[in-house]
Amino acid sequence: MSAEAMEAFAREREVEITVTGRRTGRQISHPVWFVQEEQSMFLVPVSGSDTEWYKNIRHTPVIRVAANGTAVNSTATPITEPDRVDHVVAMFRDKYGAKQIRDLYPRHDVAVQVPLG
Repeated sequence: MSAEAMEAFAREREVEITVTGRRTGRQISHPVWFVQEEQSMFLVPVSGSDTEWYKNIRHTPVIRVAANGTAVNSTATPITEPDRVDHVVAMFRDKYGAKQIRDLYPRHDVAVQVPLG
């Protein structure tokens, strides 16, 4: 599924993630921007570690990523090392533009890796 998922997501500007609410246990979906590298998708929470969906994956790391009829269930891994977070943010700047990332993502203290394989 990995190569097919990577190719399907590569054409998209955003995907829908579904995570489990840490208090309610309900499935909660959000559209998010993303980048891909090797066999993984990377996400940057808009408000960094204060973002609710990020807090939810810290509690329950199961995540579903979907776009354009393709969906992948995976395990999200928080990235907190500054060098790795900076690398993901740089990929976001390359894909979406430095101004967009500066204006829409004020805090870059964490990122998330979602293996697609």
